[in-house]
Amino acid sequence: MKYDYLIVGAGLFGAVSAHELNKMGKKVLVIEKREHIGGNVYTENYNGIQVHKYGAHIFHTNDKEIWDYVNSFVEFNRFTNSPLANYLGRLYNLPFNMNTFYQLWGTKTPSEAAAKIAEQRKEMDGKEPQNLEEQAISLVGRDIYEALIKGYTEKQWGRKATELPAFIIRRLPVRFTYDNNYFSDKYQGVPIGGYTKLVEHILAGIEVKLGIDFMAKRTELDKLADKIIYTGPIDEYYQYCFGKLEYRSLRFETEELAIDNYQGNAVVNYTEENIPFTRIIEHKHFDQVETDHTIITKEYPSEWKEGDEPYYPVNDDKNMELFKKYCLLAKNEKNIFFGGRLAEYKYYDMHQVIKSALYFVEKLKS
Repeated sequence: MKYDYLIVGAGLFGAVSAHELNKMGKKVLVIEKREHIGGNVYTENYNGIQVHKYGAHIFHTNDKEIWDYVNSFVEFNRFTNSPLANYLGRLYNLPFNMNTFYQLWGTKTPSEAAAKIAEQRKEMDGKEPQNLEEQAISLVGRDIYEALIKGYTEKQWGRKATELPAFIIRRLPVRFTYDNNYFSDKYQGVPIGGYTKLVEHILAGIEVKLGIDFMAKRTELDKLADKIIYTGPIDEYYQYCFGKLEYRSLRFETEELAIDNYQGNAVVNYTEENIPFTRIIEHKHFDQVETDHTIITKEYPSEWKEGDEPYYPVNDDKNMELFKKYCLLAKNEKNIFFGGRLAEYKYYDMHQVIKSALYFVEKLKS
């Protein structure tokens, strides 16, 4: 055995695990199927603009320990996520706040807005929500649901809101203040120089090999290390023996425009069902860089099929039962560990996956 640990995947979970094991004196090899590190947080410098290649990523957390951890590798800027929603050509602030309510109804005070929402929720009085549509209406009323939730959600999930389970939106953020900060977390920002720079610094001094498909070369790779940390899809690791877990995927259309500012904001959601993309990202606004050109990306949700990048796990009852079967197999493994978004079939925010990796390595010590 040449290494103590072989880590499959150079995303945040794999990179942080590698860093912490390396600090413990372990000999680590990281392999990555793609031709770059960073997983889905990968950014690429294109003519002075950091392009988020796999969708917008804004780091946010209330955990000072995690905030200090990432800032020990790179400096973060003070970007505040304040997305807009475009519905029928009109712009609305997100999350739902006093600006949104004024734009919808002309209400100016919290009591006026609260009364309007209460009035609109009445159609669900005495009813237990049976699907996402009913859950949304029970929380914020029909106007907000129809304009800002329905079309976007149905595009995102590829299903009618009446066919989606209510638990997807158990709660919706509603603020009776004029505050457009999407996240309520204390710490928020984007790495200066991009996320790739962050992951490069996390992996500093660690051997990394790109363009290596673990599943295709598994027999020979298994022999390289005493233990394996696998961050890929858990069902793929077990060759889909119980069937395939379902995901939603995304397709990106990116273009450079010969203007310095396209939409004036980093993220604009398009909530109408007949507009096929869910949002447009204008990358330069994450870093407030000055250029005479701009780069935008349109995001198109799609049903996942083998060969596509899996983004959002479909955590319904059917898939969770399937996932439990794979978990039972994983529990019986002695020298193989599973972690991260795909291996755990779980949607992680970035701070959560980093905390998970730190906890995982801490457990290995005991």
